[in-house]
Amino acid sequence: MNPSSDVTRRRALVGAAGVTAAVSLTSGGFLATPAAAAGPAATPGAPAPTGPAPEPFRGDHLKEALREAEARRRRIHTGRASANGWEMQKLADADGGDIATRSVPGTGLRVAVRTGDVEAVLVHVVRRFHYEVDALGQDGEPHALVGWVAPGTVRDSRLPESNQASGTAVVIRPGSYPPGVRGGFTARQQEVVRDILADTEGLVRWGGDDDRPYEGLFHLAVRPGDDRLQRVADRLRAWDETPGLGAGTLPDVTEPSRRRRAARYR
Repeated sequence: MNPSSDVTRRRALVGAAGVTAAVSLTSGGFLATPAAAAGPAATPGAPAPTGPAPEPFRGDHLKEALREAEARRRRIHTGRASANGWEMQKLADADGGDIATRSVPGTGLRVAVRTGDVEAVLVHVVRRFHYEVDALGQDGEPHALVGWVAPGTVRDSRLPESNQASGTAVVIRPGSYPPGVRGGFTARQQEVVRDILADTEGLVRWGGDDDRPYEGLFHLAVRPGDDRLQRVADRLRAWDETPGLGAGTLPDVTEPSRRRRAARYR
């Protein structure tokens, strides 16, 4: 056999295989080039493809999209901060908002809070309260737990309870622990509350420690962007996934090392 003919034949076979592979990739959507996206070239003499031509992009489309986005923003956001610096929002469970109703595992309760790290921290507080201080929502108890409230109900955005409107606070039994009144908890219950606050490294403040007490209130005490929040939230989430840790383990809060830890966050 003529060697030059054999080389020519191999080149032809390789070229044919390459074309076949390229066509397969294109038809399967693996090539993202403009030529592949456009599909196979038209056969000379074949009728032109039918169907509506793509509508050209116009500037008024962009303007309409911007108007819709602004309308959504105004429907949800206030541009005003609660006492801890987080933005108050007009709605919960709204598309594009940051506040949603969440289940509190193990309690049968639901509460509207700011999702993400704030949610992880506040839900941990509620769960431990339920397990170790006093069970909430038993026998159909109404209004055992309240989270987000509409900004229009906030009397003074400088007060800690305004943090509810930003989804960064919860109130336990608002009818039982009214603002301005102390003495709603026994010494033992307060000891547990101190231990719960220590779990959050002081990122959550108890309203009973304020000059104007509100013993049912637990609110986030850090501003947006504080790096400690994610770190603490990640630790609490890890506890929930580890047997023997997290809410529901019923630790001995009188143990000296735990009492020393709790004392740091008074």
